[in-house]
Amino acid sequence: MLKLYSYFRSSSAYRVRIALNLKGVPYVVIPVHLRREGGEQHRPDFMENNPARLLPVLEEGSLKLTQSLAIIEYLEETYPAPALLPADPAAKAWVRGLALDIVCEIQPLNNLRVLQYLKLDNALDEAGRARWSREWISRGFTAIETRLATHAAGDYCYGNAPTVADCCLIPQVFNAHRVKFPMERFPNIMHIYETCMSSEAFQKAAPERQIDAE
Repeated sequence: MLKLYSYFRSSSAYRVRIALNLKGVPYVVIPVHLRREGGEQHRPDFMENNPARLLPVLEEGSLKLTQSLAIIEYLEETYPAPALLPADPAAKAWVRGLALDIVCEIQPLNNLRVLQYLKLDNALDEAGRARWSREWISRGFTAIETRLATHAAGDYCYGNAPTVADCCLIPQVFNAHRVKFPMERFPNIMHIYETCMSSEAFQKAAPERQIDAE
């Protein structure tokens, strides 16, 4: 059985949990607490899995994979049904582009280690860190909302079935809610979020449903 090293609030691990659930692939979660005792990701035993000290890690026998999109691509190739990427090359590139808008342009700037750096090295208080998060969420979501508004998105980011883009979008909306970011300006994003969260695959992946939830 696949092992997923995960933290309940890690958006990167969250998106992989969604993909695994959508594909119906059995897996077991190995919790790695990112805050306890300075962060369990810094322990030598975990660094053997990922020297970058980041989640998630997917383990299958002797194979250990890092980076959420690389893991999802691996799942797409080894468990092809249901597909999380369209067959058409242009549509596939569009979906990947939307996913990368989140994975490269929003989430890294709200990553725990960035927020810890702002706190410890730049003396930015909690309110300041929340403003930082909201700023980058706003810029990213504004671009995504525009893309969705000019594309026949259907009930999901592309068409009427979930894709890799939805796996990435839903955790980012969860993070937006955590920092009390107002979502009224983003009706397309919220429609997709509500559609996805009506699905058991997305519900099972939610942070509050995880074995390490606090």
